[in-house]
Amino acid sequence: MSEPLVLGFETSCDETGVGLVRGQTLLSDALATSMAEHERFGGVVPEIASRAHLEAMVPTVHRALAEAGVEASDVDAIAVTAGPGLTGALLVGLAAAKAYALALGKPLYGVNHLAAHVAVDELQHGRLAEPSMALLVSGGHSSLLLVPDLAQEVQSLGRTIDDAAGEAFDKVARVLGLPFPGGPPIDKAARAGNPHAIDFPRGLTGPRDAPYDFSFSGLKTAVARWVEARQRAGEPVPVADVAASFQEAVADVLTAKAVRACKDAGVDHLVLGGGVAANSRLRALAEERCAAAGIVLRVPSPRLCTDNGAMVAALGSRLVEAGVAPSAPDIGADSSLPIEVVTR
Repeated sequence: MSEPLVLGFETSCDETGVGLVRGQTLLSDALATSMAEHERFGGVVPEIASRAHLEAMVPTVHRALAEAGVEASDVDAIAVTAGPGLTGALLVGLAAAKAYALALGKPLYGVNHLAAHVAVDELQHGRLAEPSMALLVSGGHSSLLLVPDLAQEVQSLGRTIDDAAGEAFDKVARVLGLPFPGGPPIDKAARAGNPHAIDFPRGLTGPRDAPYDFSFSGLKTAVARWVEARQRAGEPVPVADVAASFQEAVADVLTAKAVRACKDAGVDHLVLGGGVAANSRLRALAEERCAAAGIVLRVPSPRLCTDNGAMVAALGSRLVEAGVAPSAPDIGADSSLPIEVVTR
């Protein structure tokens, strides 16, 4: 089957995503979010997210089918995020995908959320060069991956050992009195600030540190202490400068390690994905450093960087095309599914 029509379900966190992809062509990408319900808690509440998925699932599927101009019976395969993610949220998506697969008599593919973030780039820029390097940066993950074969083999080179970059953005935004989620408001505030105003630390960049792992907990703490010191002294907090300096520290570490990994592995293509990949400074610095190193940078549009059903459908399409066996009907959720497991 050269151009399979795949229906994808994504419910790993707080967004209900349903997408339809034919081959490498995006037909629809319907999304429902419960972010507003989590905002007052300053973070995602798993029980609220699960309930929101349950309520949004069927209307979101109907919207995706209508936008694509297809019927459910036209679908050739169904893909769903099996992990990593919030267990309750994953279970809602898996239950829905199993129901549609059973009712339609279609094969089911339980896929890895992180691998799907890599696959979504093919919807915008065509077939991925193999091997490629992938830097995935989101609220729950900061990962550096070597991708020899997207359908069969993904290797983890580095990961966050504490707070992921997205978590650090959220926590720093709270310190600065900015809204949740913290990524967009920090990015906006930083435009008026000086990225070199404050020399915040770059975690895990010493000669004895793991070359490709990430740590943002110390940076987050350094920002909080700097702000607290200003407040104790009765001095105003320069929010724009703090935001810009913090953002620069994150982008500096992420891009430096990604370029180093490309050089060390002899790979000349880098994919930047995940929700934090929508950050303007991260994208600009990645472009600058990749151009200087002779590395081709591929970055999906900001909408495709965040969690969505299209990315799951895109990976499902690759699996069908590669002849990978479907998942068992009783496939379960795995909140800590390792990246090496592309499909379960």
